[in-house]
Amino acid sequence: MKKIKNLFLLLFCFLFLTGCSSLPGLPSNKDSDVISITGGVTTESQILASLASGMIEHYTDYRTSIINNLGTAQIDQQALLNGDADISAARYTGTDIITILQMDAIKDPEEAFEVSKNEVMARYNQYRFPPYGFDNTFVFLVRKDTAQEYNLEKVSDLEAIADQVTVGTDRPWITRAGDGYPGFIQEYGFEFDKMLPMQIGLVYDAVAADRVDVVLGYSTDGRIASNNLVMLEDDKQFFPPYDATMIANQSFLDQYPEAKDVLDRLVDTIDTETMQELNYESDNNLVEPSIVAEQFLEENDYFEDQ
Repeated sequence: MKKIKNLFLLLFCFLFLTGCSSLPGLPSNKDSDVISITGGVTTESQILASLASGMIEHYTDYRTSIINNLGTAQIDQQALLNGDADISAARYTGTDIITILQMDAIKDPEEAFEVSKNEVMARYNQYRFPPYGFDNTFVFLVRKDTAQEYNLEKVSDLEAIADQVTVGTDRPWITRAGDGYPGFIQEYGFEFDKMLPMQIGLVYDAVAADRVDVVLGYSTDGRIASNNLVMLEDDKQFFPPYDATMIANQSFLDQYPEAKDVLDRLVDTIDTETMQELNYESDNNLVEPSIVAEQFLEENDYFEDQ
C-alpha cells in the first residue's frame, strides 16, 4: 500500500510540473529545434500562419509547427512571452494598441504601425514586421433585403432601427474598451436593444439565415461575398486601422536571422481583395487553410523576387 501511495505521489508531482511548465517564469515545453508559429480561431489567421510556415520551410532547413485556435490577442501574446511560440502570424495594429498596449486608439494607419512597433519592442523585446498589405477592420454587415428595406448605407443609418433589429457580434467586442461596444455607443450616440454575442465565425451564417438582422464582421472575410452581404460605411471612422502584421520575439530573430529575411518577403504582398479571395476559398469552398496558403505560395513562386 505504501508503494502505491508513493507511486501516486510521484505521478501527481510529474503531472503538476508538466502542467506548470508553460506558466510565466517557468521553462517552456516548446521543442527548441522547431519554430513555433501561432495562428488563431479565424480562417485568416490560420492561412497567415501557414504562409509563414511555408516560407520558412521552403527557404530554410528549419522545421515549423503551427499553434491554432488561440482565441484572443492576449492569449497569443502570452504564448510569445512564455516562449511557447516564436512568431505570431496574425496580429493587428489597432487591436494590439488597445488590448495589449492598453493605449488609446490611433486613427492614422502609419502612426498606429509605428507606435505599436516601437512599444512592443520597448516593452516585450518583440519585432513587428511591416504589414502584409491589407487592413482587416471591423465592419457592420446586413443582407441586401435589409439594406433596401431600411435604406442602409452607413452605420449612422442604423440609429433609426436600433430598437427593431437584433445584432450579432463577437463576444469580446461587447465589453472591450476603446474600439468595443462602449466606445461605439459614445462615438455614434446610440445603442442596440438586442445584442446576441456569438463566436465570430458564426455571425455570417446567422445573418444570412435571417436569425439576426445586423452583424459585426471582418472586412476581409470571404463569407461577405459568398452570402451577398452589404458592408455599411463607418461614416464616423470609429474603428481604428487594423493592419495585419507578424510579430516575433527578438531573441528568436537574433538566433535565426535568416528567418527574418524569409518572412520579409511576405511584406506588402497581400491586399484586401486578395485576402478576401483566400478566405473565400477556405470558408466557402471548404479548402483547408494550410492548402490555401500552399497554393498561394506556389502560384507566386514563394515571392522569389521580393
